[in-house]
Amino acid sequence: MTELGLPETILACLFDLDGVVTRTAVVHAAAWKEMFDAFLREREGEHFRPFDDKDYDEYVDGRPRADGVRTFLASRGIELPDGDPGDPPSARTVHGLGNRKNDLVLEKIRTDGVEAYDGTLRYLAAVRAKGLATAIVSSSANCRDVLRAIGAEDLFDVRIDGVVAAKRKLPGKPRPDTFLAAAKDLGVDAARCAVFEDALAGMDAGRSGHFGYVVGVDRVGQTDKLYAHGADVVVKDLADLDELGGKE
Repeated sequence: MTELGLPETILACLFDLDGVVTRTAVVHAAAWKEMFDAFLREREGEHFRPFDDKDYDEYVDGRPRADGVRTFLASRGIELPDGDPGDPPSARTVHGLGNRKNDLVLEKIRTDGVEAYDGTLRYLAAVRAKGLATAIVSSSANCRDVLRAIGAEDLFDVRIDGVVAAKRKLPGKPRPDTFLAAAKDLGVDAARCAVFEDALAGMDAGRSGHFGYVVGVDRVGQTDKLYAHGADVVVKDLADLDELGGKE
């Protein structure tokens, strides 16, 4: 292991955004719950079963927005027409619900701002100082704006986000295609890339893409699940990887 806590073979680091670089995973979770609970209450009445943390972890976290809507609705036996990506938030379609959720996220970010994880920013600086390439890989269509808000856009050589994935027709997590695209854009084989993720879907992507090292970041107490879904190591904060590297 290097002093970065990574295998010697790693030449590039691929980072998820929400929950790894920024403290926005909790914002997304709150927006999903608000949107789905309102939808379920309207559909089923006051005795509906609310959207909960398990639903978020299993069906939504890390997935492209429309995929998250479809996957959760399927878990409840609900089918809706896909509609169109431009559907208004009031539309009872997959894209309509997704756009409703996105409006809620943007409102929360405008109200409360965006915070970065200091440990991740320090780790990114250390990674780049050692000459490793970096990429941000996110299903969010707001990725670039969020990076600009925290002054971190220049910390990444490549950005594969929801906008880029849509243009290239890349399926999202748990498929590995977005991470593989980032590796390709960096000119580095997947086997020589490390993936940094907090979502179970991201762990699945790292495992199925045969990346050289998969780091699970446990912000919510799901270490065992992250390992079960393919993590090589799980840390509470990326600053902990420096400590692991220093012990070698």
